Order: sequence, then structure tokens, then C-alpha cells
Amino acid sequence: MSTTQIERLRALLEPLAAARGMDLEDVRITPAGRRRLLQVVVDTDEGVRLDACADLSRDASAALDASDVMGDAPYELEVTSPGAERSLSEPRHWRRATGRLVLVTPHRGTPLTARVTAADEAGVDLEVPGEKGRRPTARRVEFTEIAKARVQVEFNRKPAAADDESQKEA
Repeated sequence: MSTTQIERLRALLEPLAAARGMDLEDVRITPAGRRRLLQVVVDTDEGVRLDACADLSRDASAALDASDVMGDAPYELEVTSPGAERSLSEPRHWRRATGRLVLVTPHRGTPLTARVTAADEAGVDLEVPGEKGRRPTARRVEFTEIAKARVQVEFNRKPAAADDESQKEA
């Protein structure tokens, strides 16, 4: 499970994901009893549908069978999306999180929970909720200032105005 093996897997799998319009986000190998679990994490700007994961899984399985990158030991292949509480580490992750609530931990200062309003290659624009009835405030954070960030799961989020209109038409 050396870095070299992960690099070889990335080199094999990245073109397959790209051919299907996906970004290869991560490749992980973990022990699973007598087998190993090869997890291939992919994403797109629109999200990843189950049938797209299945198609990529078939492509990856054929490519892995034709190569020696996994060796002779048995393994299970899992193609998946990043999940609801994904870590945000690339500008594309932030673009995909537009409208979502995030927890940002800066290198210096206090962690901040805010909504992503926009992102570019240098940083992210956030809307920080107002406290005690105050209005939300806009804040720009450069990626170099961020130690880590993660999308937060919202169970009671009210739909945006555009969502309200589409629900009225239905």
C-alpha cells in the first residue's frame, strides 16, 4: 500500500474518470478482513449519480484486471462520491459547495460557520450569519488562510427563492 501504488492507481484511473466527465478526488486502499478495499472517490460539478458510478466501476474493473497494479491479493472495488460532510481542499470543491453551509478553520483565529456565496481560484466569499437578530455579513477568505474546511449537514434548511418558485409550479 505504498505511495507508489496509489500513484500508479491514480495514473490508471484518472483518465477513465475524466473520460466520463468526472474528477478523481481520492484513491484509498484499506484492509477489509482477508481482502483489501480499493475506494475510488469521484465527483462532478453536478454531483455523481449512481449509474455513473456503476459505469466507471465497470471501466475501472476491466482496467485493473488488465494491469498488475493491485497485485495477486484479492480486493473489492468501490466507486463512490465524496459524501455529505466532505473536506474542502480544492477551488472546485468550494465552487461545488456554493449555497452550502461550511465550517472553516483558519490557520489563525476562530473557526467560522458560514454559507458559501461564491468561489474562485484564490478564495471564497462567505455569508456569515448575524447574531442576535443582526443581518448576515459578507466575508472574503483566501485559501491560503484556511487550515481546513468541511461542508456541514443541514436538516432544516429552508429552500432558496428559486426553489420556492419551482415548488409552486409543480
